[in-house]
Amino acid sequence: MEWPDLNIKRGEKKRSDQGAGGPPEFRLPSLENLPSHLIFFVLAGIFLIWLATGFFTVGPDEVGVIQRFGKVTEIKSPGLHYHFPIPIEKVERPKIKEIKRLEIGFRTIDPGPPARYREIPLEALMLTGDENIVNMKFIVQYQIQDPRFYLFNIRNQEKTIRDAAESALREVIGKNKIEDILTVGKYQVQQETQKLLQSILDLYESGLKVATVELQDVHPPDEVMDAFKDVASAKEDKNKLINQAYGYRNDELPKARGEAAGIKADAEASRDEIVRYAEGDTSRFLQNYAEYKKAKEITRRRLYIETMEEVLPKVQKYILEKSGDRLIEVLPLGQGILGGLGETR
Repeated sequence: MEWPDLNIKRGEKKRSDQGAGGPPEFRLPSLENLPSHLIFFVLAGIFLIWLATGFFTVGPDEVGVIQRFGKVTEIKSPGLHYHFPIPIEKVERPKIKEIKRLEIGFRTIDPGPPARYREIPLEALMLTGDENIVNMKFIVQYQIQDPRFYLFNIRNQEKTIRDAAESALREVIGKNKIEDILTVGKYQVQQETQKLLQSILDLYESGLKVATVELQDVHPPDEVMDAFKDVASAKEDKNKLINQAYGYRNDELPKARGEAAGIKADAEASRDEIVRYAEGDTSRFLQNYAEYKKAKEITRRRLYIETMEEVLPKVQKYILEKSGDRLIEVLPLGQGILGGLGETR
């Protein structure tokens, strides 16, 4: 059985349609009919255009990381450069001098002014070391340090940094009390979080350097805000009373020290006076003792008379000398017997 030649019949039909006034047939020119030199120029132009796509520019804050079939071959500095076009080579241009900003616990909706924010409670609510809940909003600023590690060691860089920063802050908050976090411990929390976050990113070999960790807003949950305000007010009153007590102490202590110094000076002066008197009495005693050794009886009587003179200063005194059983002489004291020198010894 012979099959009919459909192409011949289709051609005959087209010719019949054209003869009947139908639309003329449009045909693309065949490459076989084009001159060979024209084909060469067309292919050469396409090739040159493909080669021209390899030119690229690296900005002042960027570096160009060239990959050849997926492998990093070199890093280009800012300026105009060339690489083999895709699919042989391609280039990534990360901004290594840009300080990137990451918000955790909130998102900026409109920078304003006035600025508007949206809270993210799932990120912001954290548990402290004394089992209290605190609402934390903070910002992480970081910079690309090694573009190769940044591009190829971590996937979805922003989410990785966000998760690592949230984890680091939760660990630090879990080691501190809410009182310290809300008052004097804010700076310490920032420093510890930055250090811990940097160690995590170094463990990931992320090629990132953490510039700062800044706590923007730290407060208890809204449900217990009033109670925390009362506690804070009581602590302020406590600190006020403590400061007043310190002021009173600082006022009284110098006075007490001055009085103590005066008492001490008086005691030292009295001590020195008593010591001088004692030294004088000792010197006088030693002198009397020296005279006593020379003439014991005379010295004894002189000391006796001097003692009586001190004991009875205003009494008329007489010295009675006796020989045997009768008085032989009366010596009145105080009548100029010894040359009119007043009271006689």
